[in-house]
Amino acid sequence: MKNFFTFMCLVFCLNNLSFSQGKFIIQNKKQSDKISFKLINNLIVVPVEINGVSLSFLLDTGVTKPLIFNFLNVSDTLRLYNTEKIFIRGLGEGDTVEALKSKDNVFKIGDAIKLNQDLYAINDSNLSFAPRLGIPIHGIIGYDLFKDFVVEINYSKSFIRIVNPEKYKYKTCKKCEKLNLEFYRNKPYINARIKVDNNKIPIKLLIDSGGSDALWLFEDNSLGIKSRDKYFHDFLGHGLSGSVYGKRSKIESFYLKSFELKNVNVAYPDSSYTLHARKVKSRNGSLSGDILKRFNLIIDYKKSTITFKKNSNFKNKFSYNKSGIELAHDGVRLVKEIDNKINSSMTNSAEPSNSTKIVIDTQYKISLKPAYTIVELRNNSPAQKAGLKIGDIILSVNEKQAFNYSLQQLMHFFYAEAGKTIKLKVDRNGVFLTFKFQLEDVFN
Repeated sequence: MKNFFTFMCLVFCLNNLSFSQGKFIIQNKKQSDKISFKLINNLIVVPVEINGVSLSFLLDTGVTKPLIFNFLNVSDTLRLYNTEKIFIRGLGEGDTVEALKSKDNVFKIGDAIKLNQDLYAINDSNLSFAPRLGIPIHGIIGYDLFKDFVVEINYSKSFIRIVNPEKYKYKTCKKCEKLNLEFYRNKPYINARIKVDNNKIPIKLLIDSGGSDALWLFEDNSLGIKSRDKYFHDFLGHGLSGSVYGKRSKIESFYLKSFELKNVNVAYPDSSYTLHARKVKSRNGSLSGDILKRFNLIIDYKKSTITFKKNSNFKNKFSYNKSGIELAHDGVRLVKEIDNKINSSMTNSAEPSNSTKIVIDTQYKISLKPAYTIVELRNNSPAQKAGLKIGDIILSVNEKQAFNYSLQQLMHFFYAEAGKTIKLKVDRNGVFLTFKFQLEDVFN
């Protein structure tokens, strides 16, 4: 499954806050549970129940406490207890964000339950993940789940398994690689290597399952970590404190012990957006979903280890958006559709009495369909040079109605091979326009 568009989940700082000391407990005899997830743009979406309300959360190793977005949209049914106002900061150049810290919430994930969970609720509608992912996303959860269990993440079959660490039994796996985890402020880091200009460079990376890219690196000329000659500037994602921009390029190879991935996508975020992330000693970047999904993982915080086993995604080529367009779900549109009704009726008396005729009664119906809008447009990209603009509403792609596709399926068109012709019909302020362009590979 290709990475349909690059979307970075937030990594936020909640330093010097006091957290409750409860833990998740699995309420069954096996002390383990298997939970199915959806993989959307390399991001893991799991069902979470909070105070009796069913929600959808991203599973993100890069966050310390659960966070709820667009709290006002779910506040009618979701009761939060013991709240206080705080301010938190994440990636991006913007200011801190106001949030409500709430204690003593009941969380349920599969058969696992926790009775006194802290969470943070944000009311800012601009921080919703749903438009960029095309499905409802209510929040994120990370450390609180991983610290209490051994967590298996099976990307190839789309499930996680949580197990009481005291009951977990490792199986012999000669084709696996086990690496040590290092922790800084409850976030996991791993040591790896990259090859740049034929030099192998050791790096330390945050394991960030909440990022859809393959790899983020912080440029450092003294270490030889720098972009190649061929790169382009692009939107990289949206954090708590605003949008993040930087360079996109390729590296020759990425290594996890004996595992080697070649011609890997890499993003170099501009330093102004990552000042706080760079304060972590010796950190060189992040390892995210487009690499993680190529393995099935065993994450064991108590033993400070992570085990990698190659899966069916391992040999897939690293692709990227060759159009320059980023889309978002932008409400709904009224669409006029043909509704053909087939009626059977008796013929007139001049025809055989046992005959019938089929009458197709063409009618129209008005339906509400999803609208997809261009929200980012890369400079000098094929789409921009063709004349497309931010705010254009996509009506069709290659003569196919856009509303018949999910957001991910639409973005998939832009990840095709270089030279592929894309024809877009758009609505620009009530005027219908058509544009054509060919996908371009910047790196060849």
